[in-house]
Amino acid sequence: MSESVYKALADATRRRILKLLGERPMTAGEIAEKFDLAKSTLSGHFLVLKNADLIQEERRGATIVYSLNLSVVDETMAALMDLFKVGKSSSMEEPKLS
Repeated sequence: MSESVYKALADATRRRILKLLGERPMTAGEIAEKFDLAKSTLSGHFLVLKNADLIQEERRGATIVYSLNLSVVDETMAALMDLFKVGKSSSMEEPKLS
């Protein structure tokens, strides 16, 4: 998982944007309605998420519709699950920290 993905996921606002987009694709305006932030601030969050390849945008006339980039989100989830040993057999001995 790239550093840009970690950076994107480190911010609560960006995680909330991803959660909203997990429900359905949304326009920038629909997402903006859910936040009490300046449009320029939200644009910065969108840029970080796009740079991490977690979201994609589609221009429909003057409207931009954002959606999750599911293949990258799936890869990210798998990497996080592996990192935190989610779903691994508990019979495996982990080294003890002292």
